[in-house]
Amino acid sequence: MTLMAYTTNGSAGRRRAARLGAMLLGTGTAHFVAPKPFDDIVPAELPGSARFYTYSSGVAELATGALLLIPRTRRPAGLAAAVLFVSVFPANLNMVRLWWDKPWPMRVIAIARLPLQIPMITQALKVWRSAD
Repeated sequence: MTLMAYTTNGSAGRRRAARLGAMLLGTGTAHFVAPKPFDDIVPAELPGSARFYTYSSGVAELATGALLLIPRTRRPAGLAAAVLFVSVFPANLNMVRLWWDKPWPMRVIAIARLPLQIPMITQALKVWRSAD
């Protein structure tokens, strides 16, 4: 296996970083365009307003997404993305709790979001480990 397989200088690595970056830019934008669904899943146990956490995570997603697109900042952005995906996991767990009494398709969606964090974290760590 060549060194190219381990660096984001290769097209696969650039595509991985670009996909993560685009996803985070889209989700981060959604936090500001339509904040209510994000507010609704913020755990009530957190101090302060839910909107604060919605906007804060939106800013973190926008910044991380943009940094993933810049080759010079790709490595730290990969680690930041992994940390971000782990940090929003409690909201995803809370969504399952809140949606447990909803119709079954909504429960399935909420539950399905949990394991989807794993490949996102894995991809972010691959960017972090392999970026120059």
